[in-house]
Amino acid sequence: MQLEKPKLFPEKKSFVLVMLFFLLVIVIRLFFTYQSYQEFISKPFYYTEAEVLNSYQKSKGKREYQVLKLRSKDGLIFYTTHYVTEDFRDKRLRLQIFPNEKITFGDYLGTFYVKSKIKEQESIAPTFKDELLEKVMMQHQDPLMQSFYNAIFFATPLVKELREKINMLGVSHLVALSGFHLGILWGLVYGLFLFLYRPLHQRFFPYRHALFDVGAVAMVSLGLYVWFVDFPPSLVRSYAMVLVGWIVLLLGMELLSFTFLTTIVLMLLTLFPSLMVSLGFWLSVAGVFYIFLLLQYSRGVKLWIISLIIIPVGIFVLMLPVVHAIFPVTSGYQLLSPLLSLLFVPFYPLVMVLHLFGFGDLFDFFLSVLFNLPQISTESLLPMWALVVYAGLSIGAIWSKRVFWLVLSFALFYALYIFSL
Repeated sequence: MQLEKPKLFPEKKSFVLVMLFFLLVIVIRLFFTYQSYQEFISKPFYYTEAEVLNSYQKSKGKREYQVLKLRSKDGLIFYTTHYVTEDFRDKRLRLQIFPNEKITFGDYLGTFYVKSKIKEQESIAPTFKDELLEKVMMQHQDPLMQSFYNAIFFATPLVKELREKINMLGVSHLVALSGFHLGILWGLVYGLFLFLYRPLHQRFFPYRHALFDVGAVAMVSLGLYVWFVDFPPSLVRSYAMVLVGWIVLLLGMELLSFTFLTTIVLMLLTLFPSLMVSLGFWLSVAGVFYIFLLLQYSRGVKLWIISLIIIPVGIFVLMLPVVHAIFPVTSGYQLLSPLLSLLFVPFYPLVMVLHLFGFGDLFDFFLSVLFNLPQISTESLLPMWALVVYAGLSIGAIWSKRVFWLVLSFALFYALYIFSL
């Protein structure tokens, strides 16, 4: 008889107390952040320095203007507009911004628009990341391929045309760096270091714990990668789960539990309150939640069936109501999403290696054909009240298998409805 692993929290009381502690700290942090927000919007103008994260052209009538996405030295991320066509890439700007009460507290926590005047600008010396971005771009003639690969490697923004095609294919989760990518990288990095470590371990220090030594190297490597790509919210959540999960495994405790997920979420909100308004973060949390739910109710099923069928198909179906409450774009080609998710697992490390050796364009033709498949789409937006009901039932499914089947049935009927329009 196999002994059951000890739980992360031995009793409900300890779990509730820890969660209340996190909530208290979150409230305190939000209070002080709100004071900063009030001070920010009360000023008639404000001087700051900011780096340009992204820029693109738009037009209004016959007049063209440029939209800039910037990150200030204070950590604020905001949009502003500029009516002179100029290349602001690799520039640091000194701005006079004009905040007002139209900027809500939620906007302040996340991303907001503010009017500004550019006072000065200076060029920023190319960084190592810029050099890597350029090397990737040089291996592709198609701008869409350049945008795609830099997005999946370095979390850079997609060009508008490609973003629309990705949405119609229903594979945004494969392009926006998230736990899916980090899981692949963890397996790759851990496996590589374990292969190198095992002969040394057996010969010189067999008393060492390989999970600790190799895991520590892997965690540092992944941490550096998350820092290198500027901490995308979904990747931060994923890294925290991998880090705490590794520690929990070392302690021999239960890993795949909803208490573990709740702890990670509240811990991250305590450290980074801005994640409260991050759509990518909450979609990532929802994805992990439904993975845990599927694993809970597929115990005893063969591992290959869970990995190749239940998880990819189940996540696609269960996430449809969540995604379509926010993004209405619907295309029949989105039904390819589970298959494309499976193919992405070997594709991702393979194209990394190909780019290292200068053969990054090997799959460009096939990718261009794939991206050009969806030409027509419809729109189907799930009402917010329906999403609230669906989310409530999903939480209830943690304790009831009948409720789980009800949630799954709703998601399946909704899938039939939107794809038959």
